[in-house]
Amino acid sequence: MRQTHLFTKTKKEAPADEVAKNARLLIQAGYIFKNMAGAYSFLPLGLKVIENINRVIREEMDGIGGQELHMPSLQEDKLWKQTDRWDENKVDVWFKSELKAGGVVGLAWTHEEVITNLMRQYVSSYKDLPLFAYQIQNKFRNEMRAKSGIMRTREFWMKDLYSFCATTEQHDEFYQACSDAYLRIFTRLGIGDKTYKTFASGGAFCKFSHEFQTLAEAGEDVVYINEEKGIAINEEVLEETNLLELGVTKDELTKRKSIEVGNIFSLGTKFSEAIGLTFKNEAGENTPVIMGSYGIGPARAMGTVVDLLSDGKGIVWPVEIAPYTVHLVALNTDDKEITDWANGIYSALKARGVSVLYDDRDLRPGEKFADSDLLGMPYRVVVSRKGKESGLFEVVERSTSEVRNLTEEELFADFE
Repeated sequence: MRQTHLFTKTKKEAPADEVAKNARLLIQAGYIFKNMAGAYSFLPLGLKVIENINRVIREEMDGIGGQELHMPSLQEDKLWKQTDRWDENKVDVWFKSELKAGGVVGLAWTHEEVITNLMRQYVSSYKDLPLFAYQIQNKFRNEMRAKSGIMRTREFWMKDLYSFCATTEQHDEFYQACSDAYLRIFTRLGIGDKTYKTFASGGAFCKFSHEFQTLAEAGEDVVYINEEKGIAINEEVLEETNLLELGVTKDELTKRKSIEVGNIFSLGTKFSEAIGLTFKNEAGENTPVIMGSYGIGPARAMGTVVDLLSDGKGIVWPVEIAPYTVHLVALNTDDKEITDWANGIYSALKARGVSVLYDDRDLRPGEKFADSDLLGMPYRVVVSRKGKESGLFEVVERSTSEVRNLTEEELFADFE
């Protein structure tokens, strides 16, 4: 992508009406646009980041046997009444609307009911199980107060996976596999060293669920952690009996703020019993399916990366999810020889499969470097008259500020 062709522009100042660091930087850098409270447009650069996060998620979910599908956001009331989750006195996040043809619909905030009903068409025997299906799709929640930039919005992406098992052993095996996959995802996103699998309330389904909490001062949650034992506990379940079961005392724990970036839940048979999802076991008996649900918010993960990894100059993207690997910055663009050389380097990098954002704008070097730092690509490669004379390119690694001067041959070898 040539920067002269990119319709988005950076801003000199962050928006004054945004408090959250992630929103301030992402808007200033032209990754997102705020349409209204709780609803953002993801612009070309921002969408590339989301798509890269989704790619990482898909690779890990497919790797543990997940199958991707897509379900509608539009929901009729019938299924949700069967599980007692339609009543707004019990679930207060619904967006609902009346159909012109009569009747009421809602915009899905989760999909347990929908996928349970769908699976009635495909599960009849223990031989059909286990199976694991997921989607990456927009969800809608009528939050009283949208806040924290793209971390808590009223419309948002969600990866929601649902497991269907014949036995507790099958369920537990997948639950652990998904937990391991989540930790790999957050490591690939660059926040694995600050993310803990955290004991949380299991609600009506089980004693514990697990959240994946990333330590951050901007976080809304509070967790208690023991780094040596690798244990983290949500403040909601910090009770003596739970501490005894987990083998820690409160004195061993440190209180920290955190951001919930994912969760995994054992659902038991609550939804399968309510909706009639059963299978015949080996003895020929009708048995309710054992279920689990597993969520990650791609945009929430994106916001967490920005909050944690940015610095005083701007965003710092990990290579795995950056919109482009290289920011090619051409200086002295009034010199045709330099411009032609920069164009050639751009074409050569692209031909080698390197993703490149090419700053071909006619601006002062200081402006270009400031924009490059703000945008946060992993590597900046500078093409200049000085470099042409010496036969070297200045290569700056964004995360460390390390500067190397490479020949053309070394440059291409570096990004093979």
